[in-house]
Amino acid sequence: MTPTLNTLLTELEQRGEDNDARVSERRRKYLNITRDTGEFLAVLVKAIRAERVLEIGTSNGYSTLWLASSLSDGGRVTTVECDDDKVGEAKANFERAGLADRIEQIKGDAVTYLQGNTATFDLVFLDADRSQYLDMADPIIDAVKPGGVLVCDNALSHAAEMADFITCLQGRPQFTTCLVPVGKGEFVAHKSRT
Repeated sequence: MTPTLNTLLTELEQRGEDNDARVSERRRKYLNITRDTGEFLAVLVKAIRAERVLEIGTSNGYSTLWLASSLSDGGRVTTVECDDDKVGEAKANFERAGLADRIEQIKGDAVTYLQGNTATFDLVFLDADRSQYLDMADPIIDAVKPGGVLVCDNALSHAAEMADFITCLQGRPQFTTCLVPVGKGEFVAHKSRT
């Protein structure tokens, strides 16, 4: 990690904590992942040699920066966010980090995007409105390429909200799953190659 990126990530961590403590409206919160979750995602991206990553829930781009900075040359993150202000803020953060060329931003509803998506990804990171996860289940499953990995944030911090989605994925024979006690809890599902 470059010193410039580390400085930006540290700044975004502080800004996120300050903002989320100050505002009460959920839509205005950043709800960023923790630093150890970012490190975990970076290790996963490198370990599976991900070239194509899909992120559902950009917020201000904090997690996107962890994903994009871990890709090898030519790798790309597609990230989906519905909030105009957050899309603009994330774009500025991507440019500041020097990673904008590795990131494709999609402004829109995640369910709509997924339903129209035909691409597959080496890694899919899901960190959005948990109430929509069951509606996304089939297109999310289709978006993970054989041999790919799905990671869902908040699996411990919001276990009750995640339970039905996790049960849905655990019931699919093509997935091997585990719960990793990092950050707010990461539910990880590997899709078999066959």
